[in-house]
Amino acid sequence: MPATVKHSTFEVSQFPCLDDNYGYLIHDPETGDTAAIDTPNAKAYTDELNKRGWKLSHIFCTHHHWDHTGGNLDLKTQGVTIYGAESEASKIPGIDVQLKPDDIVTFGKTQANIIDVGGHTLGHIAFHFSQNEALFCGDALFALGCGKMFEGTPPQFWNSLQRLRNLPDATAVYCAHEYTASNAKFAVSVEPGNKDLIKRNQEIIELRLRSEPTIPTTIGLEKQTNPFLRGDISAEIRKNVGATDDDGLEVVFGKIRKAKDTFRG
Repeated sequence: MPATVKHSTFEVSQFPCLDDNYGYLIHDPETGDTAAIDTPNAKAYTDELNKRGWKLSHIFCTHHHWDHTGGNLDLKTQGVTIYGAESEASKIPGIDVQLKPDDIVTFGKTQANIIDVGGHTLGHIAFHFSQNEALFCGDALFALGCGKMFEGTPPQFWNSLQRLRNLPDATAVYCAHEYTASNAKFAVSVEPGNKDLIKRNQEIIELRLRSEPTIPTTIGLEKQTNPFLRGDISAEIRKNVGATDDDGLEVVFGKIRKAKDTFRG
């Protein structure tokens, strides 16, 4: 850490922020555009920008929580345009451009589609760069998990996760926290018969022993192993969270989320 991943038209710098957040900078070398995905800590971003010789031009906010917007105002002094959800505009410091689901944002030589992923917060959005096969989803989807349902409802959150699950399997998922080891313990507890999950859990243990990140993940890997995407697929998960055959999928999701909220593994 920090790490750099090259995509079709931009590269992603990933670095630790606060206790368990990840900071992300995306940089288009042809245009020089550089965007922060959320701003947990202004200093961490400024240090990374200075180290790489990049000039910040955009801030893309996924949702209003302080550990995603805390650096907005300090970083905006560099002449930056801040983008965020229209429905959360009053809670996002320094917002300039208000976005709605299905809007298109131009960045460098590519574009991002805005996806409604409400549930963790009501107006949470994700930025999907289809040309670069990259998704920045904040706290909506984690490796082997999803965000706590602070503001939304089970039907809303389940529908949001289905939108992400429908993205191409190769899509790189850049989520905002290193929660994977604890998420894996819960996932194994509700689907111990999933061989892909058991293998992945061992890989995660080894990565964390070396203090290496488990992010990015991919949509395809999450479909195979993330219990929050598998309530309609795995009878084992439904049984272990107390869901019945009569429960709707949004009810099943709600029971998985409640089971994770009370899990003490």
